Amino acid sequence: MKKGNISIFVPHLGCPQQCSFCNQKTITGKEKQPAPDDVKNAVETALKRKGYEYEIAFFGGSFTAIDREYMISLLKAAYEYVEDGRVKGIRISTRPDFIDEEILGVLKKYGVSSIELGAQSMDDEVLSANLRGHTAEDVEKASKLIKEFGFELGLQMMTGLYKDTNEKAIETAKKIIALSPKTVRIYPTVVLKNTYLAELFEREIYVPQNVDDAAELCVTLLSLFEQAGIKVIRLGLHASQDIKKNMVAGAYHEAFGEIVESRKMLDKILKYPPDDYEIFVNPKSVSKLKGNQKRNIYFLIEKGYNIKVTQNDKVAVDEIKIIKTR
Repeated sequence: MKKGNISIFVPHLGCPQQCSFCNQKTITGKEKQPAPDDVKNAVETALKRKGYEYEIAFFGGSFTAIDREYMISLLKAAYEYVEDGRVKGIRISTRPDFIDEEILGVLKKYGVSSIELGAQSMDDEVLSANLRGHTAEDVEKASKLIKEFGFELGLQMMTGLYKDTNEKAIETAKKIIALSPKTVRIYPTVVLKNTYLAELFEREIYVPQNVDDAAELCVTLLSLFEQAGIKVIRLGLHASQDIKKNMVAGAYHEAFGEIVESRKMLDKILKYPPDDYEIFVNPKSVSKLKGNQKRNIYFLIEKGYNIKVTQNDKVAVDEIKIIKTR
């Protein structure tokens, strides 16, 4: 049975900060706050699609910071479906500085099973420069408490923030790994209109990553998480017309995750010196090997490689076998 999320967006409500990168309406495409009936309608609609094991997911980044009565009303509406077994559990995303024992008790009571924290960085200079309003220590404390209460822990990080560097991002990944989350999401920074980052960019104080730079860094980050046995469940923001319309710079691509996977395959080839090679690849991974608009193939030609791509279903998905042909 496939797994799926029934996503309910609670945009920006209750969040005490206006982070440097944040324009919640643009990110989520939502402005209206959901009511309990909206939760029920979303679940009922999703359950009509058979063959899925669902979780209800309250996204928006500050779920535990919203008005308590309103939060509980949303949880009660969702919990009905957990109680009768039609939905597996409830996932929420929130800030690390709005987690304590009391709130975790409330979340446990109403069937929450997974909590994602927006860490964004584990470097205090980066957090301060981007107006996050919490520290790396807050992330560590909240993560440990979440695990002690028996919740599944997810952590979210960003790359390319103001004052961030590749080295700091790698250190952030290592510190996140030390907290042993079940899952991680990696979001390269996208500069949106009407944000502090947009102002810094326009004043030429801040230089954001482009897609290629972010993808190259994410190959390294992905490898670190994979080696630690931590699943990366998202690379890049979801495709959105609102983001396309409102972005002014940054590392946004609708298929960013595939670009990273494609870059991983390219790096495997580049470990060999330029020459003639036959590359065997699983049919399901051919597009990743070739890259978006065959950019990997053209790049290899420019670097002096002469390659023949051969499909072979005995090669594992996302792996390649390279044989020198002269």
